Amino acid sequence: MGAQKETLGFQAEVKQLLNLMIHSLYSNKEIFLRELISNASDACDRLRFEALNNAALYGDDGELTIRVSFDKDARTLSIADNGIGLSRDEAIEHLGTIAKSGTREFFARLTGDQAKDAHLIGQFGVGFYSSYIVADRVTVVSRRAGSEASQAIRWESSGEGDFTIEMIEREQRGTEVTLHLREGEDEFLSGWKLREIIRKYSDHITLPILMRKEQWSEEKKQQVLTDEEETVNQASALWTRAKSEISAEQYNEFYKHVAHDFDDPLAHVHARVEGKQEYTQLLYIPARAPFDLFDRTARHGIKLYVRRVFIMDDAEQLMPLYLRFVRGVVDSNDLPLNVSREILQQSRDIEAIRGGCVKRVLGLLESLADSDDEAEREKYAIFWKEFGRVLKEGVGEDTANKERIARLLRFASTQSDTADETVSLADYVGRMKDGQEKIYYVTAETFTAAKNSPHLEIFRKKGIEVLLLSDRVDEWVTGHLTEFDGKSLQSVAKGGLDLGKLEDAAEKQESEKAADEYKDLIDRIKATLGDKVKDVRVTHRLTDSPSCLVADEYDLGGNLQRILKAAGQSAPASKPILEINPKHPAVQRLKYEEARFDDWANLLFEQATLAEGGSLDDPAGFVKRINDLMLALSLGSGR
Repeated sequence: MGAQKETLGFQAEVKQLLNLMIHSLYSNKEIFLRELISNASDACDRLRFEALNNAALYGDDGELTIRVSFDKDARTLSIADNGIGLSRDEAIEHLGTIAKSGTREFFARLTGDQAKDAHLIGQFGVGFYSSYIVADRVTVVSRRAGSEASQAIRWESSGEGDFTIEMIEREQRGTEVTLHLREGEDEFLSGWKLREIIRKYSDHITLPILMRKEQWSEEKKQQVLTDEEETVNQASALWTRAKSEISAEQYNEFYKHVAHDFDDPLAHVHARVEGKQEYTQLLYIPARAPFDLFDRTARHGIKLYVRRVFIMDDAEQLMPLYLRFVRGVVDSNDLPLNVSREILQQSRDIEAIRGGCVKRVLGLLESLADSDDEAEREKYAIFWKEFGRVLKEGVGEDTANKERIARLLRFASTQSDTADETVSLADYVGRMKDGQEKIYYVTAETFTAAKNSPHLEIFRKKGIEVLLLSDRVDEWVTGHLTEFDGKSLQSVAKGGLDLGKLEDAAEKQESEKAADEYKDLIDRIKATLGDKVKDVRVTHRLTDSPSCLVADEYDLGGNLQRILKAAGQSAPASKPILEINPKHPAVQRLKYEEARFDDWANLLFEQATLAEGGSLDDPAGFVKRINDLMLALSLGSGR
């Protein structure tokens, strides 16, 4: 044709990924074939979807297949499909760059440890670039469905930094990937070996995977290829088979195909639903969180099929955002084949399917969390460590299932005083003291700050368990989950502290007496602090600290205000309440202080601000006051 061959450079991240492929995944190199067959299957699925509105895309080739072939003399292995194909621009985009969101974060997490990096690469999806595990040169020939024969492309690269692309003639649509194998990779030139890998990793692919039959040649004393083709895989949708016919290994391999993951899943649920809507669901919980888990715009969860015809990937209408880690397929018998995303958004059938999927996933998680089998409970512990913060979002997003989600939540608490989130709300309620009416919690930016919060002092003294919440999402949880099992949730840093029946009459009398005795001091502190505080009062929360800050009952807590500020959001203006401990020597001294009263009063406020994780408006002034008071005390002129 005389078309010019262009040489273009890979995106920097592609170079890095290629290097990691070769070095980190080499011990499990046969997965390249699984990835290339999955890509071919996806290409056929996309053609089938586009052809719903444009049947002419099929031309005279309506039977979709995948072909695997090899040439021992040329030392090449080819995977071909007659799917959607690639245009020139698509080839450059899909084969020369990585367009995934979170790419930089992914590479930032790589450690240089091959075993750990292999898991990360598996999360990222090894895809086409896995070819370079076994090949030192890869050629891709493709023509997009619906384009002219002259618009086909040949893409080629040795994976070392650049690739070439040129326009060619090609009669048939689809893509053929040819791997020029490295020295020492002759095992992939064996029909027996290739069939073994296909049946191990790709048996569930719904399209037939074809290979030429082999027969023994007496003349050559070896197996030779014939012109007859055979289907290597079962070529039936795995989710349509009876559960009794599917092995654990087959479930796991299907998961790796549908999720593009490297590891086995943690658990799965496979069910056929009959009634007003008929559909099959095969849903998986991954064992590891993807690197972009907290990108709420990233969608790569559920594949939607209608009567075993692929309709769309990442069907966000089938799973709420707080379950965005779930992977799998839903196959409906009732939806129209030409269903679009717009139709999905307005479909009552989809609402019912979505509700059914959510209940199945929550039921699966409940079965792990509440199991009598220690191994199953350990699986839930793994799940919580990986996905707990995302599941917490559901408390505010899914009011219909709020109670079920609440039972699945796990927290750290003063019961063990470790950062391990192992305490359920049911555990907490089961351990509540006689007469205790509330579930107490404290929020902070870090676990250490929560654990050492001065607000816990009276609770520790009385042996009352407090939940220690240090995830940012915990503020969202406690804002929407106001009670559990008839017990209200109460922040230990908000409102007036009322321990109810846990506080004896003598303690109440002592608090009232202290409030009267220190009334004049409180008035003086109020005058000094002015509009820095909403109020000043005597506390009975503290046993060791001189003071603390609390939020009024209906105001935002200090931690939430800081979170909103860090996120660039405006928070309603509210001032804290300063509570002072009348039993502390510093407060008792202040009662008689004259010369340096303002300094001491400001220090009480500032140290309380720092203790709860806040920042000071005037840190230099704080340091100066500390230095002045230390100097005065050292000279014996503290009063």
